[in-house]
Amino acid sequence: MSASLPQWMYHTPLTGIFVTLLAYRLALAANRRCGGHPAGNPVLIGVLLVLLWLWASGSSYAQYMDGARFIQLLLGPATVALAVPLYSNLPKLKRALWPLLASIAIGGAIGGGSAVLLGWCFGFERTVLLSLATRAVTTPIAMSVAGGIGGAPELAAMFVIVSGILGAVLARPLFQWLGWHDDMVLGVATGVTAHGIGTARVFQLSETAGAFAGLAMGLNGLLTALLLPMLAAWWR
Repeated sequence: MSASLPQWMYHTPLTGIFVTLLAYRLALAANRRCGGHPAGNPVLIGVLLVLLWLWASGSSYAQYMDGARFIQLLLGPATVALAVPLYSNLPKLKRALWPLLASIAIGGAIGGGSAVLLGWCFGFERTVLLSLATRAVTTPIAMSVAGGIGGAPELAAMFVIVSGILGAVLARPLFQWLGWHDDMVLGVATGVTAHGIGTARVFQLSETAGAFAGLAMGLNGLLTALLLPMLAAWWR
């Protein structure tokens, strides 16, 4: 019985849920210990802890996702909930509506297009390039769109997470270095480039920045979901 227990642990969906929640709690504790430093981003630390567990236990990603997918399902409702703080910033949104829409559209196009261009320069396969095209949107949209246009949902999720972590770590220091202090600009830039992970980070800094990051993330995801399949079909 004891010899078969590890195999049972690896194959039950509860293991993936437990490992994810434990890694996140440990990552939050580590982030607090380092005073909220950008390099101590909870998502970055959590991902590294999960990777360490997969390597140490010999479990596959598919086995882990048997349980972790239940947590992934919560990403959609969490994204929709970002409309609540946005509503409290509605006057600011109305005053800057058209510049915001233009910024989000241009930023999203450059974010996805530049990733595909760099991948093409390095000779990546079409599947990888199509997955890279979704890197500027949140994970549920990226995986769905990538699967529909011939990309790999798993690669798309990885590209999104890496982009989000880098954006969450670098956005605030970059703005400070440039001398920019507008929370709305910080939010839009972070939402377009670093989606959900970046949005969660700027929420810790300012509710206004978080609200506009949520808006930028949602609109960028909508535009990508509508336009990218047509562009991919044309590229064939």
